[in-house]
Amino acid sequence: MTGAGAAMRRVLEARAGVAPLGEAEVDVLAELAERVRELNEAVVFTGVDVDEIAAVRDEVAALTARLSVVRREHPPLAEARIGGMTRQLASPVSGVVNPIAPPVHIQTLPDGTARAEFQIGPIYEGPPSFVHGGVSAMILDQVLGMAASANGTPGMTATLELRYRRPTPHGVPLVAEGKVTRSEGRRTFADARILGPDGQVTVEATAMFVMPMR
Repeated sequence: MTGAGAAMRRVLEARAGVAPLGEAEVDVLAELAERVRELNEAVVFTGVDVDEIAAVRDEVAALTARLSVVRREHPPLAEARIGGMTRQLASPVSGVVNPIAPPVHIQTLPDGTARAEFQIGPIYEGPPSFVHGGVSAMILDQVLGMAASANGTPGMTATLELRYRRPTPHGVPLVAEGKVTRSEGRRTFADARILGPDGQVTVEATAMFVMPMR
């Protein structure tokens, strides 16, 4: 692990009492999160009558109480399967145990590119039929950050500039990709973009990340 990577890991593990989850627990929590994502969409689109909605409301409240019997002080972390970096399981962008995170699974390629092939549904809609611009921004911020980490120079987002070239449709295959362009001391610069199913760029982003002082 690079010195920068070790510094970032110390930042993530600074919270006392945060113990990485085992893979079996991560897997079952990820499955639960997926079911809750389905519930989120069902709530938005349901057409059942008000009595049925009330009954489901009470059932969900009971399930929430069951899960809250034992509560962690901080969001969970897990060791990476490859590479040694800590995984943020509860990230609102790519956290596999976070039900509000869109289904965006980002991988880093041998050349340092961070890339995701994904499709998100209408609960992330902004303008009718299109992805909310803020959702596009958070996806690109995550892609850019992972590109910085893959470069061995992880850091915190200091600046993020977006250029919306055309609307990003939801419900169709999309690609997000980003790569570091240069590093200067504690600062790392990266570019990213989202591509529509026709291969055209819908959103472009440029970011600067700064490694916290050790």
